[in-house]
Amino acid sequence: MFALASIATTVVPSPAWADGGDAHADPLAMPLLALACILLAAKLGGDIAMRLGQAAVLGELLAGVLLGNLDLAGVSSVEWISVDPVVDIFARLGVILMLFEVGLESTVAQMMRTGLLALLVAVVGVATPFALGFFVGQLLAPEAGVYAHVFLGAALTATSVGITARVFKDLNQAQSPEARIILGAAVIDDVLGLVILAVVTSVIGAASQGLELSPFEFSKTLLSAFGFLFGSLLLGLWLSPRVFRSAYKLRSEGVLLALALSFCFVLSFAANAIGLAPIVGAFAAGLVLERVHYTDFVTRGDRELEDLVRPINSFLVPVFFVIMGMRTDLSAFAAPGVLVLAAGLTGAAIAGKLVCSLVVSSKVADRLTIGIGMIPRGEVGLIFGNIGLGLTIGGQAVITPHVFSALVVMVISTTMITPPLLKWSLSRKLTLKPA
Repeated sequence: MFALASIATTVVPSPAWADGGDAHADPLAMPLLALACILLAAKLGGDIAMRLGQAAVLGELLAGVLLGNLDLAGVSSVEWISVDPVVDIFARLGVILMLFEVGLESTVAQMMRTGLLALLVAVVGVATPFALGFFVGQLLAPEAGVYAHVFLGAALTATSVGITARVFKDLNQAQSPEARIILGAAVIDDVLGLVILAVVTSVIGAASQGLELSPFEFSKTLLSAFGFLFGSLLLGLWLSPRVFRSAYKLRSEGVLLALALSFCFVLSFAANAIGLAPIVGAFAAGLVLERVHYTDFVTRGDRELEDLVRPINSFLVPVFFVIMGMRTDLSAFAAPGVLVLAAGLTGAAIAGKLVCSLVVSSKVADRLTIGIGMIPRGEVGLIFGNIGLGLTIGGQAVITPHVFSALVVMVISTTMITPPLLKWSLSRKLTLKPA
């Protein structure tokens, strides 16, 4: 499994009816209306997706696609939502807290326990999709340029393991060897993906200023990414228990949540300050904050930190997915080669993760199940694409709307095919298992 890079936006005038002729209308009025539309669309889309056996996030994304392309049906009163600067801030904050929650669901100890096998699965599962994504970009979108090809490779690296974990849980296979390898590899996968993102954005950032990143600067960026992640983990593991013990003396309501969010935001700021994306800091903060650090708060009656963060994320995270969907231009698929590029990226995304299962011995776990479980990209691919939209070289976006639309198709496809394929693979494994 990121400041989000600035997204180049154009201010679209609000509809004529927006202020009702009142020159003193509250500037928050339109964003509030936008958020109402987004949340209703997200929840309706999520419900439909779940009824169809898919992840709610897929419904949220598709609801955004529908909203953002209503102009194709002659409805043009909602296009301003996707570029509203206040809504954009909510979406960016949603990404920060989403990565924080992903970090909370894992621990440093869990990463250490996954062992060499999960590390090998993760490394191959990052390197192969990167190479395939770069190749597909060169082959099917040569006009996009080498930086876009590099970014396409990066966008295919990380795994969204939430969908896979849900299937394992539903089938009572959460403790199977396959589940443990996939979940362990996915955590390492996220770390490696974030490091790749940091390096790629630094290379593109240098190119946008007419500079070429020297081997020294490249190595410096790589070391900075790894150094920040592991440095923040070591410092956080030492500092976090002491801070929480001191904060336990405070009797005001909501101390645990306020302290955790502050920790997340400080590390996000620190990541940005050294040239990394803030989501790197948010993810590191989540990894650091283990339950043992705030047990006193839970004993006192506070809920678990994951339970405290979840309601906030249920509000903010869907904003991100709907906005990403709205920025997907369906008319782009009429352009030559976009559908072919989408198919190529989807094939590369699937093949790249299936290959990583080859490092696993068939005596240890079922290779096919592991490969399938690593396929979904979900929110991670969207985050990468979203950052790419904001990177420019010579005034030209690295990731064009056409390429972004192809990435969205890849995300939707890999997210949809994983649950049924994984259920089939697990049932096949159980059938073949000797009595």
